Amino acid sequence: MTFTAAEPTVSPDATTPAEGPTKKPARSTPVQPVLEKLFELYPRLFGGEFLPLKLGVFQELLAGHPEVFTRDSLKAALGVHTRSARYLQSVAAGKKRHDLQGEPVGDVAPEHVHQALMELFRRRQARSREDLRPKLRQQLITAFLASGLTRQDYLARVQTNDPQANLPLEDALAEYDQKMAKQDALIRAFQSSGKTLAEFADMYGLDEREVSAALASVTPAPADPTVAG
Repeated sequence: MTFTAAEPTVSPDATTPAEGPTKKPARSTPVQPVLEKLFELYPRLFGGEFLPLKLGVFQELLAGHPEVFTRDSLKAALGVHTRSARYLQSVAAGKKRHDLQGEPVGDVAPEHVHQALMELFRRRQARSREDLRPKLRQQLITAFLASGLTRQDYLARVQTNDPQANLPLEDALAEYDQKMAKQDALIRAFQSSGKTLAEFADMYGLDEREVSAALASVTPAPADPTVAG
């Protein structure tokens, strides 16, 4: 995505403005005192748990504490905060956004959850000898299902112009499709078998709990209103 000079970019979490992809906060900008002040003023947001922040919180903090924060120092501090692993973990978990009073005010956008998952994976995989892709695929599927969006709408929001960056999600969705196809075949086989749950599981050498879980996942079709009552 390309931004003009009149369109400020935003952090991956869209809580604080940035100057643009080529301009970074000065390295000399002190952020630790600002972070400590944020913790002092808002311990529920910047304390033991880093909760996702509501959109526009940067402007609210500036307006509410003009004698405490400068624009540059607050921007730099919030940038460090929202890029921290603890903050990204809260976003990736799909926790609600919170206002300055610590109250939940809305959902984190699906694309921000996706970005947080991918960034955490990138950092962890760089430090680990273990292949973390299987776990990432499960997390991506969980995030997709939690979004409540159709696949088409979800992909339109989270996919990028980089085919390589889209591969983990494509692999996750392919794995999910295979799992659903296998589950559907299992359900159909059970329904046509005439066997009890225990008999069916024993006949195919399956774990009875696996069959039970597959059956429990079936959602009854909505009633046809034309034949109601």
